[in-house]
Amino acid sequence: MSIQKQKIGNWFRNSISAKMLTVGFLILILLIPLGFIKDLIRERGFRQTEVIQEINSKWGTQVVLNGPILKIPYNVYVEEKVFDEKTKTYLKSQKAVRHTAYFFPWELNINSIVDTKPLERGIYESAVFTANTAMKGKFAKLNFSESEIQEENILWDKATVLIKTSNLKGIRNTVKIKLGENKYTLKPKFDNTYMNILESGFLTDLEGVLKKPLDFESEITINGSNTLQFIPIGKETNVFMKSNWHSPSFNGNFLPDTEGKKISNTGFEAKWKVLETNRRFGQYFIDNLPDLSDFSFGTAFLVPVDDYQKTERTSKYGLMIIGLTLLVFLLIQLSSKISIHPFQYLMIGLALTMFYTLLISISEHQNYLIAYLVSGISVVTLITVYSRSILKNTKFTLLVLGSMFSLYTFIFVIIQLEDYALLVGSIGLFIILGIIMFTSRKIDWTGNQ
Repeated sequence: MSIQKQKIGNWFRNSISAKMLTVGFLILILLIPLGFIKDLIRERGFRQTEVIQEINSKWGTQVVLNGPILKIPYNVYVEEKVFDEKTKTYLKSQKAVRHTAYFFPWELNINSIVDTKPLERGIYESAVFTANTAMKGKFAKLNFSESEIQEENILWDKATVLIKTSNLKGIRNTVKIKLGENKYTLKPKFDNTYMNILESGFLTDLEGVLKKPLDFESEITINGSNTLQFIPIGKETNVFMKSNWHSPSFNGNFLPDTEGKKISNTGFEAKWKVLETNRRFGQYFIDNLPDLSDFSFGTAFLVPVDDYQKTERTSKYGLMIIGLTLLVFLLIQLSSKISIHPFQYLMIGLALTMFYTLLISISEHQNYLIAYLVSGISVVTLITVYSRSILKNTKFTLLVLGSMFSLYTFIFVIIQLEDYALLVGSIGLFIILGIIMFTSRKIDWTGNQ
């Protein structure tokens, strides 16, 4: 029995297969703390998202503006039969049924100056904005004939003008609109939909004015975050946007004209021109004014890839770094007479996992580059000093230092890349595989060391 135990012990100490199995098992064990670290990174990222959403909800959420729109009610008379108790017969009568027509501007010009700034809470930061938006244009002469509406049935004295917005809470001024020579104040009206309504009181002298085109002017100052968009309800809609934000993302159904687009470190300028023929709706609706948010366009004020996203992407390469680093020590052990205990492999692996906890904790207070440098230098220095004590060979210690420095540099380069990350990663892994195949070619894999 003791002879059998001695054979098993010798096999574990000397067999290449046993050493590879031991290192492979330790790598699987190290996946447990690595998994906990990934959960910690995700949890901190979710916490950041929650705090930013709370900041944005108090300052103002994303903004979509739609308007101004003329709302004009009219009556349609329908016949109905009414039973007469005296004559005991049904008599015909006319009943007025109220309907509403919504007319969009013939020309809509929007000029929006957007001032952005960071808003902080603790270690978290959100980009918010205040948009000063001026809207000018004109309504064409209203034509009810296409809808077969009799002019005498139009309730001109009940007409109003409205503007719809997704962010009523963010409005910073009393919204007024000038129609012709008259000014009207717009007040909120309850509406159980995504877009909130600001509506004026009844318009005066509208019947005579709308026999000809009607000019309008309005200004809105509104706080928001993430996105500022407009809905192109003008027969011709022109939008100019200027901001001090350096990382815009133009989104929605329409992109800005390339001729007027300028982006620099100090801000951007953009121009849009949208015609009625570019969209799938006309210049008026009867009874129902649909939600046209799907046709909106504008700008998202992006925060460049935040440090939590970069840290999470970095952690995805954890298994590769641990596996390749332990493989370097295994190749050193197999190509020399140096003995490395499984406990020492475990200590090296745990030191490698500490890189990610250092990275996430430091990146919450410094930028990603500084966090990566401090974490990487700390871990590489620790493992290099430790390897010097167990390998007792300068050449092998420098090999460990060089391989770890190359690995962490390689991962950093991949994280910084967006479009070419897969290409560079694939080429890098191919080169690493070639180096391992070249350095391991002299090892006798069939014998015992």
